[in-house]
Amino acid sequence: MERMSGPYVIRGSVSLPEAELMWRFSRSSGPGGQHVNTSDSQVELRFDLARTEALPPVWKERALERLAGRLVDGVVSVRASEHRSQWRNREAAAVRLAALLAEASAPPPKPRRATRIPRGINERRLREKKQRAQTKRGRSGQDWA
Repeated sequence: MERMSGPYVIRGSVSLPEAELMWRFSRSSGPGGQHVNTSDSQVELRFDLARTEALPPVWKERALERLAGRLVDGVVSVRASEHRSQWRNREAAAVRLAALLAEASAPPPKPRRATRIPRGINERRLREKKQRAQTKRGRSGQDWA
């Protein structure tokens, strides 16, 4: 049997703990062939974000706040059914969950520092605008006889 290509790294040295992942398999409505009605190829991966000890407290707090709309009793769940094989769907679900947690636990972006536009640039812009208006005004056929 093939091995999972984990551990699924969230960021840095933090990865998804295998023991805390809850897998559920069901019949997929997606692509299939002769064997499709009997194979449980849809994967649902659940991770208890509220109770986990795998994430640093700051990350956990951030993730809980940002994923509040997706959580059910502190548990985040991800589904994958785009592949025919359960194996590939498991991989897809785990990668998706790791990416979701990485994004949710990322530090907020640095606030933008307001900077002044140099006077020369502004003057050049206005000069070019006037020139353009002049060119367009010259195109109107009012003066033609």
